[in-house]
Amino acid sequence: MVVFHCAVCDRALTAELERVPAVPARHRFDGALVDGRRLAPPTLPRGAYAIDPEPHGLPFVPAENPDDCPAAYPGGPCISDSNGTIIVSAGPRNTVVLHPEDAPGLIPHTTPETPSGCCGARGDGPPNRACPCGSVVGNEMSECYGPYELHLLPDAVRLAPGDA
Repeated sequence: MVVFHCAVCDRALTAELERVPAVPARHRFDGALVDGRRLAPPTLPRGAYAIDPEPHGLPFVPAENPDDCPAAYPGGPCISDSNGTIIVSAGPRNTVVLHPEDAPGLIPHTTPETPSGCCGARGDGPPNRACPCGSVVGNEMSECYGPYELHLLPDAVRLAPGDA
């Protein structure tokens, strides 16, 4: 079991987590109301994390071959821009993917460029979660039409053994 800490202030950011070998297939919105919000089922169960080798989030660049793009979801790997052009994430690789509720102390971090959705955070803009010290550490995806997950930025966090 491990805990992720802020790389700036060393505050523990997550509950104790156990690594799973890969990010599971992402769920699509199933129409369910969860705590008054419409959410897709979480990508990972509480208490688990995985390392995502694929790029996630900003920046996005035009796809070299749009026909080769995997199924789209808001943070990547492929989405369409406002002109309908297929773009792919060229963001950081090896983000730490976990259940958003496993990092309850994170605070929202928004900028004028942060897109908002009708039900939650889209995750396709600038990182939208920060440590209470103010250091930007990740990107939550909680919009109704995309996956429900949190991506911690690999350079913004450090891994430490848990107490168990």
